Amino acid sequence: MRRAWKRAGLVLLAGLALVCGAVVVQSQRHPPLDPYRSLTLPEAPSGAAVRVRFAGTTTLLFEDGETAWMTDGFFSRPSFPAVALGRIAPDPAAIDSGLKRLDVTRLAAVVPVHSHYDHAMDAPLVAQRTGALLIGSGSTLNVGRGLGLGEDRLREVRPGDSVTLGRFTLRFVASRHSPTPFTDGTTVETIDAPLVPPARFNAWREGQCWSLLVEHAAGGRWLVQGSAGFIPGALSGQHADTVFLGVGTLGKKDTAYRTAYWNEVVKAVGARRVIPIHWDAFWVPLDQPLVAMPLLGDDFETTMHDLQARATRDGVEVRMAPTFTRFVP
Repeated sequence: MRRAWKRAGLVLLAGLALVCGAVVVQSQRHPPLDPYRSLTLPEAPSGAAVRVRFAGTTTLLFEDGETAWMTDGFFSRPSFPAVALGRIAPDPAAIDSGLKRLDVTRLAAVVPVHSHYDHAMDAPLVAQRTGALLIGSGSTLNVGRGLGLGEDRLREVRPGDSVTLGRFTLRFVASRHSPTPFTDGTTVETIDAPLVPPARFNAWREGQCWSLLVEHAAGGRWLVQGSAGFIPGALSGQHADTVFLGVGTLGKKDTAYRTAYWNEVVKAVGARRVIPIHWDAFWVPLDQPLVAMPLLGDDFETTMHDLQARATRDGVEVRMAPTFTRFVP
């Protein structure tokens, strides 16, 4: 009997070793980006009315020569071990470097698409450095308060609200986060007091997720869908020429979910172009080339195959945003 228990223990240990080994391997495997290089949008001509620049994850800089504003402003990108095992905080040097690469000195607003750390953690420091308003949910504003941003620099918005920034109009539509092991995609956990970093990554609770509709007076309508979640019918009756489509974890979803997401976001607004965002491993510093999320957490190859098939069927163009380079959205 003792020998049998010993043999069973060895088998169990061997199984655990195999599982751990598989986890380590998958955490280091990143789908290649080379197959999608030809989809990269060209640099914007100097006379373009609206230009956008992409800085990884869901950080997008919109500008028209008069007004500039930014979603998220996430530049710190703490390492995976720091996120998993320690406490994290904004990295001022990384933020300054990111703003310099974007040629940003002044912003009208910083608008996190929700309040997780990879969207809202840096936003108050970006606002401080650029004279911007921090615009978002009550949870996002508590991130700002925790970093000492004054009340005159905070603007709370609720579902259905619109904000005018120069010739841009932003409309905030309630949405949901993609279901993950950390977020069920339905429950909204809020930040109910000023969040003072450093803190564990899960202190940056989701708050309200936004589908952010953007319109410019010179023409053009865009949708920033920061997470691969949705509320059925929420975007019905809305229009956008281009969707900046959050695709994080989409490659691990089943066909039914991907179909619903496409229908409720891309088809609902009648978009003719889709630009994937939130596909990169957001703990890789921005002084290194962006890489796709590792296969342990997502499958960008599956995502792109699925998007391109749906786009071909529905007459939609799939393009990739260049990093830090102005392009026409």
